[in-house]
Amino acid sequence: MNESPRIWKAALLVIGDEILSGRTQDKNVAQVAAWLNVQGIRLSEVRVVADDTAAIVAAVNALRAANDYLFTTGGIGPTHDDITVDAVAEALGVGVVIHPDARAILERYYATRGGLTEARLRMARVPDGAELIPNRMSGAPGIQIGNVFLMAGVPSITAGMLDALTGTLEGGLPVLSETIGAWVQESEIAELLRETEHGHEGCAIGSYPFFREGRVGANFVIRSTDPAVIEAASEALVTGLRAMGREAVQGGI
Repeated sequence: MNESPRIWKAALLVIGDEILSGRTQDKNVAQVAAWLNVQGIRLSEVRVVADDTAAIVAAVNALRAANDYLFTTGGIGPTHDDITVDAVAEALGVGVVIHPDARAILERYYATRGGLTEARLRMARVPDGAELIPNRMSGAPGIQIGNVFLMAGVPSITAGMLDALTGTLEGGLPVLSETIGAWVQESEIAELLRETEHGHEGCAIGSYPFFREGRVGANFVIRSTDPAVIEAASEALVTGLRAMGREAVQGGI
């Protein structure tokens, strides 16, 4: 009798008074769920909690125990009410330290932006023993400790952190990819990318613009655990580019 394959699960903890008050509409649930789907991991539960240490500690301990992975969004910025790092450290029973690599990243990022202030240095604080999640958007990295992943509340920054984690989670199906390049501005193709991604369930498309030879271009990386989905999405993207009069370069530029 064949055993059913194990289903790996993740939970998402959304942190922030502004979400609960309705001042900010959360967009991270949808993008984290879609990203996990591409990794072959099921989002099993989402909770929203206020900027309250006791509430965060209780939720972190419950969710990390019940799931293979726990992702949090929000509360890792430079202000006094960004308490996620301290709350997660308390939940795990460890102290909070300045991560030397995070400090170096922030020093480089803010060198031409007014320098690394005491407030900005808060974004280098991590639970003791944590590793960093790269953030190509705004310098300040995300944080991984055990099966807990701390990410920004700003959706565009969260997207970059998820991109950095793609294909790295144990238990997910192998993530396959195909790259297509084109000499085109990202803004010109944004709608085509959105339609292609939404039209092919289980795929995610990353866009990586560049400036070379005096021209603007971009490489588009299509990722999925299903080769048939990658093939169909690639074909749709190439067809769409050609309809715009743009040459599609298989393998990227």
